[in-house]
Amino acid sequence: MAPELRDILFLDIETIGMVEHHDQLNERFKTQWARKASFLKREEGQSDEDLFHDRAGIYAEFGKIIVVAIGKFTENENGTLIFKTKSFANSDEKKLLEDFKSILDKTDLTKTKLCAHNGKEFDFPYLSRRMLVNGIMLPSLLNLAGTKKWEVPHLDTMEMWKFGDYKHFTSLELLLALFNIPTSKGRMDGSMVNTVYYKEKNLSKITEYCVADVVAIAQLYLKMKGLPLMEEKNIVSS
Repeated sequence: MAPELRDILFLDIETIGMVEHHDQLNERFKTQWARKASFLKREEGQSDEDLFHDRAGIYAEFGKIIVVAIGKFTENENGTLIFKTKSFANSDEKKLLEDFKSILDKTDLTKTKLCAHNGKEFDFPYLSRRMLVNGIMLPSLLNLAGTKKWEVPHLDTMEMWKFGDYKHFTSLELLLALFNIPTSKGRMDGSMVNTVYYKEKNLSKITEYCVADVVAIAQLYLKMKGLPLMEEKNIVSS
């Protein structure tokens, strides 16, 4: 295995609003959402309630995690590169995060690095915030409070693509198209997660989508290291 592929735990999370409808919020949260929404860009005629449905899941203070998917490169007995994935999906956020934390607690802290697309701005802080809200002690891999942005010891494929340019956001989907990497977006995209969860009650569909994104991030990482894409037969779910 190429040295640059060792000890990386790729991950992706899927999030939703803390409740299905804005009117299910208590008065304190309605007040806080009104304050938050006042700073958000909105379409003409779009109410605070509409914004809650569309945007609440983006913010750890108003959302929750329903899926975490992870993946790691390894080798089989023949020395063939394998990518193994595992997912945690649960409507009980605390149980999900405790299960995920148990995996992080078993990793070698001196070697393991997390990798996500826009992970330093979204996935890593979101996971940390929701763990604290649920009364879960942060694992060492996420306990980065006070760490300067450039000192965060993890990997971020969006940051890797910027090459020091901090002006632009580059979506995972754009980079997948650019490098001709298969995408998970045929069946759904991130904007649909709230509806698929609350309306369709289809957590397994969201989980499948999340796992596909972890695979895509790993494939993108390979391309950024000048390595060939993984063959589908060498991608294994556990």
